[in-house]
Amino acid sequence: MSKEVISTSKAPGAVGPYSQGIKTGNMFFFSGQIPIDPAIGKLVEGDVSAQAEQACKNVMALLESQGLTAANVVKTTVFITDMGNFAAVNEVYKKYFTAPCPARSCVEVSKLPLGAQVEIEAIATL
Repeated sequence: MSKEVISTSKAPGAVGPYSQGIKTGNMFFFSGQIPIDPAIGKLVEGDVSAQAEQACKNVMALLESQGLTAANVVKTTVFITDMGNFAAVNEVYKKYFTAPCPARSCVEVSKLPLGAQVEIEAIATL
């Protein structure tokens, strides 16, 4: 099995010992994206909707770096720090992931890196 590291400056760099993504065969595994603006390297200001918007933009930047679109995504996992924000995150998410939507899990977690309120990871295929 071969592994190719995915890296783009159009999405935030890793904040730990991991890759932005890994390609193996026709599968792409993208690490969770928190709402860091890659231009300034800091979390975006605003509510959970603004954070979900940036997290989705970061996922799209990773996809585009590989010539992919949201249509190539087969599974996402959304992590939120407050399940009360589920509807607000869904409103943003559905602008990026349209029918047929990928499979998805959404879980509430106690904390996310850098105090983010939302994180989104994705698996895509050719």
